[in-house]
Amino acid sequence: MPKLRQRQRMWKAFNYPSKNIIELSQCAHEHVQSSFSTTHKDSGKMSPPPNKKPIKSCYADMLNDKDRNAKYFEGIRAAVGRVKERGERAVVLDIGTGTGLLSMMAATAGADFCYAVEVFKPMADAAVKIVEKNGFSEKIKIINKHSTEVTVGPDGDMECRANILITELFDTELIGEGALPSYEHAHQYLVQEGCEAVPHRATVYAQLVESKRMWSWNKLFPIHVQAEDGEKIIASLPEMENCPGAPAVYDIQLNQVPLSDFTALSDVVTMFSVDFSKPVSRASASHRVQLEPVKSGRAQVVLSWWDMDMDPAGSVKCSMAPYWVLASSEDIPWRDHWMQCVYFLSNEEPVFQGQSVGLTAFHDDYSVWYKLQKGRKENANTNIRIERPMCCCQAHLLWNRPRFGELNDQNRTAQYVRALNKVLERNSVCLSVSDGSLLPLLAHHLGAEKVFTLESSAVSFSLMKKICEANHLEDKIKIIEKHPELLLSSDLDNRKDLWRIRSPCGFCEEFDVRIMDQMIKYSLDFREAREAEPHPLWEYPCKSISEPVEVLTFDFRQTVPEHTIRKEGILNLQRAGKSHGAVLWMEYHLIPGLSVSTGLVQISDEKGYCQWTPHCKQAVYFFSSITEPKSEPLTNSPSAVAYTISFSPKSGDVAMDFKFIN
Repeated sequence: MPKLRQRQRMWKAFNYPSKNIIELSQCAHEHVQSSFSTTHKDSGKMSPPPNKKPIKSCYADMLNDKDRNAKYFEGIRAAVGRVKERGERAVVLDIGTGTGLLSMMAATAGADFCYAVEVFKPMADAAVKIVEKNGFSEKIKIINKHSTEVTVGPDGDMECRANILITELFDTELIGEGALPSYEHAHQYLVQEGCEAVPHRATVYAQLVESKRMWSWNKLFPIHVQAEDGEKIIASLPEMENCPGAPAVYDIQLNQVPLSDFTALSDVVTMFSVDFSKPVSRASASHRVQLEPVKSGRAQVVLSWWDMDMDPAGSVKCSMAPYWVLASSEDIPWRDHWMQCVYFLSNEEPVFQGQSVGLTAFHDDYSVWYKLQKGRKENANTNIRIERPMCCCQAHLLWNRPRFGELNDQNRTAQYVRALNKVLERNSVCLSVSDGSLLPLLAHHLGAEKVFTLESSAVSFSLMKKICEANHLEDKIKIIEKHPELLLSSDLDNRKDLWRIRSPCGFCEEFDVRIMDQMIKYSLDFREAREAEPHPLWEYPCKSISEPVEVLTFDFRQTVPEHTIRKEGILNLQRAGKSHGAVLWMEYHLIPGLSVSTGLVQISDEKGYCQWTPHCKQAVYFFSSITEPKSEPLTNSPSAVAYTISFSPKSGDVAMDFKFIN
């Protein structure tokens, strides 16, 4: 079959309230586009292995979370006050101190001394400078160790055990950054019995829902193809039906998911709580709750989030609850380091209003998962084996959640069917170069004489073999396990036919953390940081302040050039708004007049608010400084951005640079 073309485009300055670059591979005629916008994604206290590269920091997103900071400060002041009321010295242990912010809060609140533990050396070094700059060197000691390596005693890292434990060891799943092991060790070796803890308690909530959209992120739906000789169906794998799926939580911004995308089958229920002021165990455990379904439907997904009580009375609360749970959704704080969780059940189960079901949350020391059980608690099996679910069908090892959604997108599939119908002839011989693609099956059903699919990994080879067998096509489609550059003519039977995460903090809760800003700026100037980062922009409200501009074009019908492809140009800033960065994406032009986009779906109004495809991440290039576009009376502000984009076919590297011009 004739090779489909690919083009690349680029567009806009974007106003980005900010999450991972897209590889230049797939199929068709492709554009890269760029945009300038405003947006706010992933933190992680579990520090990466030490290295000499500068930090691409997500600490800034936490520092810019004013709700989090205010609640922590209030909880810390109260904890120090309770210790002082007992006539004791207030000795603080701050695990995962980062910039030292929480320790400085404690010192300001009257703590006598703080031991601030930070394992990541570049951040620990920054914390030493920040603490010194704010005048707390005599009251705060930075310990550059993992908390489990900290010693107590006359010659130890700490002179005595602490009576106030402060931590920020939490991720979207609550325990995914190793909070349970850290707390277990701290209570055993580093803090006094009956210590104060900030936060004092965390509570995990869950809600059972039916959602075709979310379920499409976890299972492959049958694909209907209208061929000349009738309707064909591409079936899923039989073993996928009961496969637990990927073992990791899917963390997303549920506040960007409309109510029309799911049906609540239960009320919100409390699954379990952890009291951080008491000894904590990292041992695996389960927590069962009896649900009374509020609607009949197919139970497919568990939505989950948590809140934290900063004090024993629960009067100071920091909540991750989505908008439909809160009394008012107007003042929901934007945060990218903590979102909400989507958990997929192993298989969909029918539930009926009025018929009780059991929902069990399991966890080990790092992960949470859920299981639905029919019947009442007294009839349930209490000896449930706690075993973390793992994919058994191989599809979840190859396809991530957005890829599942993409494969289940009927409109996208229809575009490819239309394109294939246009170019296929009865003697067409097709070669698919794309691990785990279903295009070979589409091509066969639409009349290709012979179809080859090139699978470069053992996992994709095995999965495609299973899919072909499930659809009785093992003799119709030849699967080749090779990298493209190793392909021989004999393999073909001798036929030759993703801003807040980067924004300056300055002063945080009146503490000077500008040293952190300098680290971030340095990281932005580092070569690796001058590349685009992949972020799913559908989760982040953003606004374009320029129009789309095509920057690179690749024609798949032509021989790949050996020389570097380079393009320079100008993006005019046409709308009001701060310029945080540029967005790049691909458009695949299948046939004339028919294309598939991996980025912008549309600009919704004259203000430039954007709609992005939910199945792909876009490449986000953050500017090292934020700039207002030129408008009266800001006559000295930039009016455009000059860009340079180059692509090396030999290495596959994309280099880019953007500069504001007046």
